[in-house]
Amino acid sequence: MLVRNWMQPEPITIAGDTLVSEAKRLLSDHRLHALPVVDGGRLRGLVTRANLLRMGQFVLRTQDPDEFAFFVTRLKVRDIMVRNPASVQAGDTIAHCLRLGQELGVAQFPVMEGERVVGVISANEIFQLAAHCVGAWEQRAGVTLGPVRLGPGVLGRIVAAAEAAGATLHGLYPVGRHDENDGEPYPARRIIVRFRADDVTAVARALENAGFAVLESVDEFGPAQYA
Repeated sequence: MLVRNWMQPEPITIAGDTLVSEAKRLLSDHRLHALPVVDGGRLRGLVTRANLLRMGQFVLRTQDPDEFAFFVTRLKVRDIMVRNPASVQAGDTIAHCLRLGQELGVAQFPVMEGERVVGVISANEIFQLAAHCVGAWEQRAGVTLGPVRLGPGVLGRIVAAAEAAGATLHGLYPVGRHDENDGEPYPARRIIVRFRADDVTAVARALENAGFAVLESVDEFGPAQYA
């Protein structure tokens, strides 16, 4: 999965001399988390909701009318933006984006093609991508297996067992924490199995009979069940 296919394309950008109050309005009106700051066609900074929230809280704490007036009428984006922000390229993978965000503690990146800003990707887009993967907006059943060592043929056995029990498969998602790599060539991972079936319990039982540990089963039309 490449960043260009999941980013917010053609983002709103602002100049460094834009008033902070205007940046705040743009973020609010368009429900954005960040605005790239572009001057002379080049990325100069990034202003985020967190920047503005911290600044607004500071002004409110001081309860100084002059500070408030300055914040509203004179303070500019260049005074509070994140300068030279970390960015990703449109051709980078989502995996790279996630690793970089984790490493830097950053929740949003300007997306570049060369020196040009072509998008923004944030934790919000990645959260939506994860939600699509687990079918958050669809009525499907799910079984979580694990841990399972992902050797040759393992996923095929899962598919065969589930389909033999009447499941129509929609996806298999191996999941695990990034620090769970135990050095084995075939790491152990929990497997989320998403499907439609008339009898979710029968599918879970079939997977158990095939030798897989069922941690939980969820039917979107009924309550969650735990093994």
